[in-house]
Amino acid sequence: MAEPYINHCIDTAATRLLGQSSCPEWYAVQTRPRHEQTVATQLDRDGVEVLLPLATQVRRWSDRRKLIQVPFFPNYVFVRMMLDSNEQRVYVLRRMGVVGFVGPNREATPIAASQMESVGTLMTTQVECHPHPYLTVGQRVRIRNGALKGLEGILLRITNDDHLVLSIDLINKSVIVRIEGYDLEVV
Repeated sequence: MAEPYINHCIDTAATRLLGQSSCPEWYAVQTRPRHEQTVATQLDRDGVEVLLPLATQVRRWSDRRKLIQVPFFPNYVFVRMMLDSNEQRVYVLRRMGVVGFVGPNREATPIAASQMESVGTLMTTQVECHPHPYLTVGQRVRIRNGALKGLEGILLRITNDDHLVLSIDLINKSVIVRIEGYDLEVV
């Protein structure tokens, strides 16, 4: 696949409001489970700019260990194109393994260039990172490791530090714990 090309095009807010953007934009395409590589290969072969971020993981079987590459975002591939006609959208949708574009009512919704730049930076720097469930402030989470393993609470951010609010509903009281370095999962 081609090197990630992250929005080198200048586009003004006025042209976007008028729907006259001259820059290709990034879109997320949902794939069938474990079809990310197939979809990315097909689209890349057909000249569509594709980004499939992969992480290397060690998988263990009873008789061996092997390094494999897994998608950062399972079931998703990113494409960069101008979707100014229905023909281009249908072209992508006809590829084997494609479920649809991501957005309201399966309409292709552009992804913020800054977010795609961040993904591109992660890929080029080779910093060790792993896929993680999406967490939002205010969401109920559980700590998966360490001395606080099993604690559940609400994720809170105070001055760039993550905290967990543990509440006892019966007495309407809470305690806040700083959780930097702990692995969290959605409850």
